[in-house]
Amino acid sequence: MTSTKAAAAPAQMDSPYAAARLMLALALMTIGASGMYIVPVVLPALQAEFGIARADASMPYSLMMIGFGLGGVLMGRLADRYGVTVPLLIGAGGLGLGFCVAGSAGNIWTFALAHGLLIGFLGCSATMAPLIADTSLWFVRRRGIAVAICASGNYVGGAVWPQTVQHFVESVGWRQTYFGLGIFCFVSMTLLALCMRRRPPSVSSVAAKLRASAVSSLPFGLSPLKAQLLLCVAGVACCVAMSMPQVHIVAYCGDLGYGAARGAQMLSIMLAFGIASRLISGAICDRIGGVRTLLLGSALQGVALLLFLPFDSLVSLYVIAALFGLFQGGIVPSYAIIIREHFPASEAGARLGLVIMCTLLGMALGGWMSGRIFDATGSYHAAFMNGVAWNLLNLSIAIVLLRRAMPSLCVATNMEHR
Repeated sequence: MTSTKAAAAPAQMDSPYAAARLMLALALMTIGASGMYIVPVVLPALQAEFGIARADASMPYSLMMIGFGLGGVLMGRLADRYGVTVPLLIGAGGLGLGFCVAGSAGNIWTFALAHGLLIGFLGCSATMAPLIADTSLWFVRRRGIAVAICASGNYVGGAVWPQTVQHFVESVGWRQTYFGLGIFCFVSMTLLALCMRRRPPSVSSVAAKLRASAVSSLPFGLSPLKAQLLLCVAGVACCVAMSMPQVHIVAYCGDLGYGAARGAQMLSIMLAFGIASRLISGAICDRIGGVRTLLLGSALQGVALLLFLPFDSLVSLYVIAALFGLFQGGIVPSYAIIIREHFPASEAGARLGLVIMCTLLGMALGGWMSGRIFDATGSYHAAFMNGVAWNLLNLSIAIVLLRRAMPSLCVATNMEHR
């Protein structure tokens, strides 16, 4: 009886139920992404209503990302211990309440705190690291593409929410848009979270011990703490670079005279191509591993950032926005695969939560830093150069990790195929 149960649990992996669960995770992450993409769209309206500078108008986004990141560590630990439903229900309440408080805010500081504490720390944080970590535990043969599909919810949301929010902001105003979004997020996320109550199947103890001894005792030939630190620094660096176009493309287009609506379209295109990028990168990751995928994505993101410098016509910006989305979408999901390749599965939620926290801190830092550079220089040219410099740091870390990981990657690949 014991052996039968032990065999049954791993059989649930890569199953039709796992695939259905993946679709629920995709929907939840898409809904949760609303908190990330609403501020860039309403940024011009915030400046006008509260009479503030560009950097101050960017602060709610930065605080939301900081809260998102810090909350991801907590939510990852809760998911490891109690299952993913618990953080998801907390996230439903956080987003619902947060959007309503922000919609009724009388000043930028109340608005910003609602984004940092409720929308970010308690809301969005539940819909990224816990869902990606949970998905990685339900798949073996196609773990890379499964994680990529789950993580693409972030970009599905990016393709959907800017246009949706822009429409309602123009139709009913930004405050009413926030109230409606709060109600929608609370109801839909609560219902979907209740369908995610089954816990991930257990991998066999023998296989787990073999894999752990092969790849997690000294990840990259470093102590677990040093390896985690390198991944965290890489996460900050890649997302400082990534945030420049994502946070400021709407305002940038307004400054160039193309209008906020054109910028919202470019943001949607950027993130729509990010969906394709994540799916392609997931398939690539199943073939070449997480570290090489990180290196490839980092190099291509740097190329796309450089293209923003010489080209600012309307057509070229549409093209570059699409290329940027296509090039950088696979970077963040690659961290999940790296952690599953080099650390124990039982630590997936907490360790991925730490890395996701750092990526979001990078988005927060980059969003604020770009606004501050714009205020100081009067243009975004220096802000794009700042993004390129941070991208080079990420690329350098990816090269170091690949060089150190070569022996262990061979062992891990052989173990995975047994």
